Amino acid sequence: MDRVSPPFERRFAVYQDTQRTVVNTDLAYPEREWILSSIVVGCLAVFLPLGVFTTAQWWLRSFWDWDAAVLGHLHSVLLATLIQVVLKVLVGGLRPSFLDVCEPNLNASISAPEGNGFRDIMYTTTICTETDKTSMRNAMTSFPSGHSAAGLAASVYLFLWLNAKLKVWANRRTEIWRVTVTAMPILLACINCGLLTVDRMHHWYDIVGGALIGIATAFASYRAVYAAVWDWRYNHVFLDGVNSFDYENRDANYAHGTLTEKGGWTTAKRREDS
Repeated sequence: MDRVSPPFERRFAVYQDTQRTVVNTDLAYPEREWILSSIVVGCLAVFLPLGVFTTAQWWLRSFWDWDAAVLGHLHSVLLATLIQVVLKVLVGGLRPSFLDVCEPNLNASISAPEGNGFRDIMYTTTICTETDKTSMRNAMTSFPSGHSAAGLAASVYLFLWLNAKLKVWANRRTEIWRVTVTAMPILLACINCGLLTVDRMHHWYDIVGGALIGIATAFASYRAVYAAVWDWRYNHVFLDGVNSFDYENRDANYAHGTLTEKGGWTTAKRREDS
Protein backbone atom coordinates (compact mmCIF):
# COMPACT_ATOMS: atom_id res chain seq x y z
CA MET A 1 0.00 0.00 0.00
CA ASP A 2 2.91 2.38 0.55
CA ARG A 3 3.66 2.25 -3.18
CA VAL A 4 0.21 3.33 -4.36
CA SER A 5 -1.69 6.52 -3.59
CA PRO A 6 -5.34 7.29 -4.43
CA PRO A 7 -5.62 8.51 -8.05
CA PHE A 8 -8.01 11.34 -7.20
CA GLU A 9 -6.96 14.58 -5.52
CA ARG A 10 -8.54 14.93 -2.09
CA ARG A 11 -9.10 18.41 -0.67
CA PHE A 12 -9.00 19.12 3.04
CA ALA A 13 -9.43 21.99 5.47
CA VAL A 14 -6.54 22.97 7.70
CA TYR A 15 -8.82 25.20 9.77
CA GLN A 16 -12.38 24.64 10.94
CA ASP A 17 -13.44 28.30 10.64
CA THR A 18 -13.18 30.91 7.91
CA GLN A 19 -11.14 33.18 10.19
CA ARG A 20 -8.45 30.49 10.22
CA THR A 21 -8.03 30.46 13.96
CA VAL A 22 -9.30 26.96 14.88
CA VAL A 23 -7.31 24.02 13.52
CA ASN A 24 -9.18 21.06 11.98
CA THR A 25 -8.82 18.71 14.94
CA ASP A 26 -10.12 15.69 13.01
CA LEU A 27 -6.84 15.62 11.07
CA ALA A 28 -4.49 17.06 13.69
CA TYR A 29 -3.73 14.08 15.93
CA PRO A 30 -0.04 13.25 16.43
CA GLU A 31 1.45 10.52 14.29
CA ARG A 32 2.23 7.39 16.29
CA GLU A 33 2.84 3.67 15.88
CA TRP A 34 0.06 1.11 15.71
CA ILE A 35 -0.82 -0.50 19.03
CA LEU A 36 -1.40 -3.70 17.06
CA SER A 37 0.65 -3.74 13.88
CA SER A 38 -0.68 -5.03 10.57
CA ILE A 39 1.57 -8.09 10.89
CA VAL A 40 0.22 -8.95 14.34
CA VAL A 41 -3.41 -8.55 13.26
CA GLY A 42 -2.78 -10.52 10.08
CA CYS A 43 -1.13 -13.40 11.93
CA LEU A 44 -3.91 -13.53 14.52
CA ALA A 45 -6.58 -13.41 11.83
CA VAL A 46 -5.03 -16.32 9.95
CA PHE A 47 -3.47 -18.58 12.56
CA LEU A 48 -5.83 -18.31 15.54
CA PRO A 49 -8.82 -19.81 13.68
CA LEU A 50 -6.53 -22.37 12.03
CA GLY A 51 -5.43 -23.47 15.48
CA VAL A 52 -9.04 -23.89 16.58
CA PHE A 53 -9.99 -25.88 13.46
CA THR A 54 -6.96 -28.14 13.84
CA THR A 55 -7.48 -28.74 17.57
CA ALA A 56 -11.13 -29.61 16.95
CA GLN A 57 -10.04 -32.52 14.77
CA TRP A 58 -9.39 -34.52 17.96
CA TRP A 59 -13.19 -34.84 18.11
CA LEU A 60 -14.27 -34.33 14.50
CA ARG A 61 -11.81 -36.77 12.86
CA SER A 62 -12.58 -35.52 9.34
CA PHE A 63 -9.97 -34.16 6.96
CA TRP A 64 -12.64 -32.85 4.60
CA ASP A 65 -14.39 -30.98 7.39
CA TRP A 66 -11.05 -29.41 8.30
CA ASP A 67 -10.40 -28.67 4.64
CA ALA A 68 -13.76 -26.90 4.26
CA ALA A 69 -13.25 -24.87 7.44
CA VAL A 70 -9.74 -23.77 6.44
CA LEU A 71 -10.57 -22.94 2.82
CA GLY A 72 -13.63 -20.94 3.84
CA HIS A 73 -11.68 -19.07 6.48
CA LEU A 74 -8.78 -18.20 4.17
CA HIS A 75 -11.21 -17.12 1.48
CA SER A 76 -12.97 -14.83 3.95
CA VAL A 77 -9.76 -13.12 5.08
CA LEU A 78 -8.21 -12.87 1.61
CA LEU A 79 -11.41 -11.56 0.01
CA ALA A 80 -11.81 -8.92 2.71
CA THR A 81 -8.17 -7.93 2.23
CA LEU A 82 -8.60 -7.66 -1.54
CA ILE A 83 -11.69 -5.47 -1.22
CA GLN A 84 -10.16 -3.10 1.31
CA VAL A 85 -6.92 -2.76 -0.67
CA VAL A 86 -8.83 -1.87 -3.85
CA LEU A 87 -10.88 0.70 -1.94
CA LYS A 88 -7.76 2.17 -0.36
CA VAL A 89 -6.20 2.58 -3.80
CA LEU A 90 -9.27 4.01 -5.53
CA VAL A 91 -10.86 5.97 -2.67
CA GLY A 92 -8.44 6.34 0.21
CA GLY A 93 -8.92 8.91 2.93
CA LEU A 94 -6.95 11.19 5.21
CA ARG A 95 -5.85 9.67 8.50
CA PRO A 96 -6.45 11.51 11.80
CA SER A 97 -2.71 12.31 11.88
CA PHE A 98 -2.64 13.67 8.32
CA LEU A 99 -1.78 17.27 9.22
CA ASP A 100 1.04 16.12 11.49
CA VAL A 101 2.51 14.15 8.59
CA CYS A 102 1.76 16.77 5.95
CA GLU A 103 3.20 19.76 7.87
CA PRO A 104 1.24 22.28 5.76
CA ASN A 105 2.90 25.50 4.69
CA LEU A 106 0.54 28.38 5.45
CA ASN A 107 3.11 31.14 5.59
CA ALA A 108 2.18 33.61 2.85
CA SER A 109 5.65 35.15 3.02
CA ILE A 110 7.24 31.99 1.60
CA SER A 111 4.86 31.41 -1.31
CA ALA A 112 2.33 29.09 0.28
CA PRO A 113 -0.16 27.68 -2.28
CA GLU A 114 -3.50 29.46 -2.33
CA GLY A 115 -6.57 27.71 -1.00
CA ASN A 116 -9.81 27.11 -2.88
CA GLY A 117 -13.47 26.56 -2.16
CA PHE A 118 -15.50 28.81 0.13
CA ARG A 119 -13.25 31.64 1.34
CA ASP A 120 -10.25 29.67 0.12
CA ILE A 121 -10.10 27.39 3.17
CA MET A 122 -9.68 24.12 1.25
CA TYR A 123 -6.27 22.85 0.18
CA THR A 124 -4.64 19.96 -1.66
CA THR A 125 -1.41 18.14 -0.86
CA THR A 126 0.55 20.83 -2.70
CA ILE A 127 0.53 22.71 0.60
CA CYS A 128 2.40 19.89 2.38
CA THR A 129 6.09 20.25 3.17
CA GLU A 130 6.65 16.55 3.92
CA THR A 131 8.98 15.11 1.27
CA ASP A 132 8.76 11.43 2.26
CA LYS A 133 6.38 10.00 -0.35
CA THR A 134 5.85 6.79 1.60
CA SER A 135 4.65 8.67 4.68
CA MET A 136 2.34 10.82 2.57
CA ARG A 137 0.83 7.82 0.78
CA ASN A 138 0.20 6.08 4.08
CA ALA A 139 -1.42 9.22 5.49
CA MET A 140 -3.86 9.25 2.56
CA THR A 141 -5.06 5.62 2.73
CA SER A 142 -7.24 5.64 5.82
CA PHE A 143 -10.46 4.23 4.30
CA PRO A 144 -11.34 1.49 4.87
CA SER A 145 -9.50 -0.01 7.83
CA GLY A 146 -7.57 -3.12 6.86
CA HIS A 147 -7.26 -4.05 10.53
CA SER A 148 -11.01 -4.18 11.07
CA ALA A 149 -11.68 -5.83 7.69
CA ALA A 150 -9.27 -8.73 8.30
CA GLY A 151 -10.17 -8.97 11.99
CA LEU A 152 -13.92 -9.21 11.39
CA ALA A 153 -13.49 -11.53 8.40
CA ALA A 154 -11.69 -14.03 10.64
CA SER A 155 -13.64 -13.45 13.86
CA VAL A 156 -17.13 -13.63 12.38
CA TYR A 157 -16.22 -16.72 10.36
CA LEU A 158 -14.91 -18.42 13.52
CA PHE A 159 -18.03 -17.27 15.39
CA LEU A 160 -20.28 -18.92 12.80
CA TRP A 161 -18.18 -22.10 12.87
CA LEU A 162 -18.27 -22.36 16.67
CA ASN A 163 -22.01 -21.72 16.71
CA ALA A 164 -22.54 -24.55 14.23
CA LYS A 165 -20.17 -27.07 15.82
CA LEU A 166 -21.16 -26.38 19.44
CA LYS A 167 -24.86 -26.06 18.52
CA VAL A 168 -25.20 -22.90 20.56
CA TRP A 169 -28.46 -21.75 18.98
CA ALA A 170 -30.02 -25.08 18.09
CA ASN A 171 -32.73 -27.44 19.34
CA ARG A 172 -31.96 -27.28 23.07
CA ARG A 173 -31.12 -24.84 25.81
CA THR A 174 -27.45 -23.98 25.67
CA GLU A 175 -25.01 -23.77 28.56
CA ILE A 176 -23.62 -20.30 29.22
CA TRP A 177 -20.05 -21.47 28.67
CA ARG A 178 -20.88 -22.40 25.08
CA VAL A 179 -22.30 -18.95 24.42
CA THR A 180 -19.23 -17.40 26.05
CA VAL A 181 -16.76 -19.45 24.00
CA THR A 182 -18.63 -18.67 20.80
CA ALA A 183 -18.63 -14.94 21.59
CA MET A 184 -14.87 -14.77 22.23
CA PRO A 185 -13.94 -14.13 18.57
CA ILE A 186 -16.34 -11.18 18.51
CA LEU A 187 -14.75 -9.81 21.69
CA LEU A 188 -11.29 -10.03 20.12
CA ALA A 189 -12.55 -8.24 17.02
CA CYS A 190 -14.08 -5.47 19.14
CA ILE A 191 -10.79 -5.04 21.02
CA ASN A 192 -8.93 -4.80 17.72
CA CYS A 193 -11.33 -2.16 16.41
CA GLY A 194 -11.38 -0.31 19.71
CA LEU A 195 -7.60 0.01 19.79
CA LEU A 196 -7.76 1.76 16.42
CA THR A 197 -9.64 4.59 18.12
CA VAL A 198 -6.92 4.78 20.78
CA ASP A 199 -3.92 5.06 18.47
CA ARG A 200 -6.00 7.26 16.13
CA MET A 201 -4.82 5.52 12.99
CA HIS A 202 -8.37 5.56 11.62
CA HIS A 203 -11.59 7.54 11.82
CA TRP A 204 -14.65 5.73 13.17
CA TYR A 205 -16.16 5.42 9.69
CA ASP A 206 -12.96 3.78 8.40
CA ILE A 207 -13.31 1.17 11.12
CA VAL A 208 -17.02 0.61 10.48
CA GLY A 209 -16.44 0.36 6.73
CA GLY A 210 -13.72 -2.26 7.19
CA ALA A 211 -15.86 -4.16 9.69
CA LEU A 212 -18.81 -4.34 7.29
CA ILE A 213 -16.51 -5.71 4.59
CA GLY A 214 -15.18 -8.37 6.96
CA ILE A 215 -18.66 -9.38 8.15
CA ALA A 216 -19.93 -9.68 4.57
CA THR A 217 -17.02 -11.84 3.41
CA ALA A 218 -17.30 -14.05 6.50
CA PHE A 219 -20.97 -14.84 5.87
CA ALA A 220 -20.40 -15.33 2.14
CA SER A 221 -17.39 -17.59 2.66
CA TYR A 222 -19.00 -19.69 5.39
CA ARG A 223 -22.08 -20.33 3.29
CA ALA A 224 -19.85 -21.28 0.36
CA VAL A 225 -18.41 -24.29 2.22
CA TYR A 226 -21.17 -25.27 4.68
CA ALA A 227 -24.77 -26.23 4.03
CA ALA A 228 -26.25 -23.34 6.01
CA VAL A 229 -25.35 -20.37 8.16
CA TRP A 230 -28.10 -20.22 10.79
CA ASP A 231 -30.16 -23.38 10.17
CA TRP A 232 -29.07 -25.47 13.15
CA ARG A 233 -30.09 -28.75 11.49
CA TYR A 234 -27.14 -28.74 9.10
CA ASN A 235 -25.07 -25.57 9.45
CA HIS A 236 -22.24 -27.85 10.65
CA VAL A 237 -22.33 -30.03 7.51
CA PHE A 238 -19.61 -29.20 4.99
CA LEU A 239 -20.29 -29.22 1.25
CA ASP A 240 -18.10 -31.61 -0.72
CA GLY A 241 -17.89 -29.56 -3.91
CA VAL A 242 -19.05 -32.42 -6.15
CA ASN A 243 -22.49 -33.62 -5.09
CA SER A 244 -25.40 -31.31 -4.39
CA PHE A 245 -26.61 -31.21 -0.82
CA ASP A 246 -30.11 -32.70 -0.53
CA TYR A 247 -32.07 -30.37 1.72
CA GLU A 248 -35.26 -32.38 1.17
CA ASN A 249 -33.87 -35.74 2.35
CA ARG A 250 -35.69 -36.25 5.64
CA ASP A 251 -34.08 -39.66 6.20
CA ALA A 252 -30.51 -38.34 6.22
CA ASN A 253 -28.74 -38.33 9.58
CA TYR A 254 -26.73 -35.15 10.16
CA ALA A 255 -26.29 -35.62 13.91
CA HIS A 256 -22.57 -36.41 13.72
CA GLY A 257 -19.70 -34.03 13.04
CA THR A 258 -20.30 -31.60 15.88
CA LEU A 259 -18.44 -30.75 19.07
CA THR A 260 -21.26 -31.66 21.42
CA GLU A 261 -22.93 -34.89 22.55
CA LYS A 262 -26.13 -33.41 23.90
CA GLY A 263 -29.48 -32.91 22.27
CA GLY A 264 -29.01 -35.89 19.97
CA TRP A 265 -25.75 -34.62 18.47
CA THR A 266 -22.51 -36.57 18.45
CA THR A 267 -18.82 -36.21 17.66
CA ALA A 268 -16.94 -38.39 15.22
CA LYS A 269 -14.68 -39.57 18.06
CA ARG A 270 -17.60 -40.85 20.13
CA ARG A 271 -19.06 -42.55 17.06
CA GLU A 272 -15.76 -44.39 16.48
CA ASP A 273 -15.55 -45.47 20.13
CA SER A 274 -19.08 -46.83 20.21
